[in-house]
Amino acid sequence: MPTYEICYLDRNGTLRAKFSAMCEGTTKAKVLAHAMKPHHTARMEVWHGATLVYARPQWPAAAALEFVPGARIAEGVPG
Repeated sequence: MPTYEICYLDRNGTLRAKFSAMCEGTTKAKVLAHAMKPHHTARMEVWHGATLVYARPQWPAAAALEFVPGARIAEGVPG
C-alpha cells in the first residue's frame, strides 16, 4: 500500500500538523485528509513521494511546488 504525507498549513503557509498514512489509493488519502483536518487550518496538502497529489484550497502555483511538505508558500501566491 502506498504511503501518503498529509500536511495542514495555516494562512501564512506555516506547517501546523502532518502525518503519514498508508492508503489504498489517492482518493482514500484525500478522504482521510479531510476527515482528520484540524480546526483553524487554512490549507491541506496530500503528497505521494515527491508529488503533490491534492491540495485545498487550490493555489494556481501548487503543482509547481518543490517537495517540501508544509513549506512556506512563496509571496504573491494567492491564498
